[in-house]
Amino acid sequence: MRYSDTHKTETHAKLVKLAGRMLRAKGPDKLAVAELMQGAGLTHGGFYAHFASKDVLLTEALKGIFADSAQKLQRIADGASPREAISLFVDSYVSPAHRDRFTTGCPIVALNSDLPRQPKKFRAAFDAGIRTLAGTLAGWMAAARIDGGEALATSVLAAMAGAVAVSRGVSDKRLSDELLVAARQSIRARLGLTDADLSGRAAQ
Repeated sequence: MRYSDTHKTETHAKLVKLAGRMLRAKGPDKLAVAELMQGAGLTHGGFYAHFASKDVLLTEALKGIFADSAQKLQRIADGASPREAISLFVDSYVSPAHRDRFTTGCPIVALNSDLPRQPKKFRAAFDAGIRTLAGTLAGWMAAARIDGGEALATSVLAAMAGAVAVSRGVSDKRLSDELLVAARQSIRARLGLTDADLSGRAAQ
């Protein structure tokens, strides 16, 4: 069968995307190459036509996840004031919907506990992803005249991820929901956000 010139590129992108979902669902140690290739409808042997090793795949998949997260932030900010963007980000992140999205949610929540055992390049990609997200949040905060800079942005991001992580671990759904509500309110208060910050978006 003759493939198009873009076939390998498209297949590579498909594998990276699927690996990103499996990475968040299973963690890096339990992601099996054979299962990945089967899920993509490919043979196990074809893996090495795309990646030199599993570690290379995992690092590329993680970078892809963070790139997707950055795009989501840009969509949140599109047409919103800085305060609206921050408020929308907090509300969508610290939410039952995010808690329940094990395969498509934020990699910070899904992978944080796995990081100490991972190779340097994987950890470096994780660090870079966090810096990018925190930098975006810090930029919004500066534009919204919220003091604190990147230190506060990083702290808020950690609080948001921690809240979602704990909510996933709680077996009582009602308690999990209540935890998210309390965390969301606390983070919003810390940033000086009010319901009025969403009034303009709600009216659209």
